[in-house]
Amino acid sequence: MAAAPVWSVDPRTGKQREQVAVEATAQEVDAAVTAARAARGALADRAVRSAFLRSAAAGLEAAGDRLIEAADAETALGPVRLTGELARTAYQLRAFAGIVDEGAFLDVVVDHPDDTATPPVPDLRRYKIPLGVVAVYAASNFPFAFSVAGGDTASALAAGCPVVVKAQPDHPALSELVAKVLRRAAAAHGIPEGVVGLVHGFDAGVELIGHPLVAAAGFTGSVRGGRALFDAAAARPVPIPFHGELGSLNPVLVTEAAAAERAEAIGAGLAGSMTLGVGQFCVKPGLVLVPSGAAGDGLVKSLTDAVSATEAGVLLDHRMRDAFVRGVAERAALPGVGSPVTPGAGGEHTVSAGFLTVPASRLAGEGAHDLLLEECFGPVGVVVRYEDEAEAAAVLRRLPGNLTATVQLSSEEAAGEGRGAELLAELTPLAGRVVVNGWPTGVAVAPAQHHGGPYPATTSTSTSVGGTAIERWLRPVVYQNAPEALLPEELRDGNPLGLPRRIDGVLER
Repeated sequence: MAAAPVWSVDPRTGKQREQVAVEATAQEVDAAVTAARAARGALADRAVRSAFLRSAAAGLEAAGDRLIEAADAETALGPVRLTGELARTAYQLRAFAGIVDEGAFLDVVVDHPDDTATPPVPDLRRYKIPLGVVAVYAASNFPFAFSVAGGDTASALAAGCPVVVKAQPDHPALSELVAKVLRRAAAAHGIPEGVVGLVHGFDAGVELIGHPLVAAAGFTGSVRGGRALFDAAAARPVPIPFHGELGSLNPVLVTEAAAAERAEAIGAGLAGSMTLGVGQFCVKPGLVLVPSGAAGDGLVKSLTDAVSATEAGVLLDHRMRDAFVRGVAERAALPGVGSPVTPGAGGEHTVSAGFLTVPASRLAGEGAHDLLLEECFGPVGVVVRYEDEAEAAAVLRRLPGNLTATVQLSSEEAAGEGRGAELLAELTPLAGRVVVNGWPTGVAVAPAQHHGGPYPATTSTSTSVGGTAIERWLRPVVYQNAPEALLPEELRDGNPLGLPRRIDGVLER
């Protein structure tokens, strides 16, 4: 039986553009993983690794015009958005190169023998080593930053782990182009091109997670797909870490004082964040708690005006469009749910932005309205009108884990007066990032960033953005009473590599 073709599709028309590949067979998946594993040794030298990452960044920039053209043709995200995302991706690769050069991620700890301790301490030397081949499942909504050359790939390569990427079916042509850029960068530094593998097809993704040489996996996508892969990773004869980003409602709480102080600004800011990128950001605010009464009414009016002025847009594919139209219709049909601006089909290939309203009392207990507590991918949000603080808190207690949680405070509350600190404490268990008087869209690539959260936001406690994303692909190992001549250079007393280390409890640089 011939392998199924992989087509590039224009989401603006739904028409096939070109065949770019065929779905990988089990044998081809095995070949990609085997080639990746064979490339591990070439990544052992940190100087080579960091140079490779910098060359990859430069290669993406050099091919920028062609890559952006291909990405726009397959995603309809637009050249402006994609130009910024490509720059972010190149920056991320260089940031990880810097982390590799510094070496602190190795977490070198040396404890010299101490016979006076109870119990006595032998000579112990600890650092972190790469896990092995990492399977990366690319995201649809970020064709650069969370795809073939995205954060999972960059952090895995920085850790010294080769990768095999399961291409996203919404941008297969772009995936092939980016993989070629990475392979050229690898070859320029004597690294086998198999260090970055690429496979297409649903069955290939299933084969990949079960391959015995795959040591860990990173995923960005739906709850359903991510949970299936997570379960498969756990069910292997040798289970492996699965770092999945699945889904997030990203709640926002607007206090009554904040609504009274700046209702118009909050409404306009919410509209911009909710509809950014046609609502296809993983940190889109999907549920917003707004007080009842005049102050809340002013916010809803501002939101109505801003969302009404938003043009219809194209989602990443027609399957997502159909799911969006169906999902908002199901939610709007629930008792007590209003639709000040009706979301749905904006045309044959587009969707229109909108939002729904519901009294908080409808969400205080379990029931049919639980559907409103599930993410709806696209330009829609749910405004929950609460009567008092207790009602708002009751809704928050029912929420699952999230990537972000946001609170809009008045100037006095932000200065420490009132319940500001208490509200932050209420939101902290819900999310990996708590935002104050801002909006969650826009995930800065920075050392302190955390892009993760309690399940179902993610399947682990790790981050997929920021410097500490590298920790997902490492494991610690300690050598006890090993002769100096046998130790890795990273652990020798003379510190020949000049690494940051902790020696007998004291941090050295």
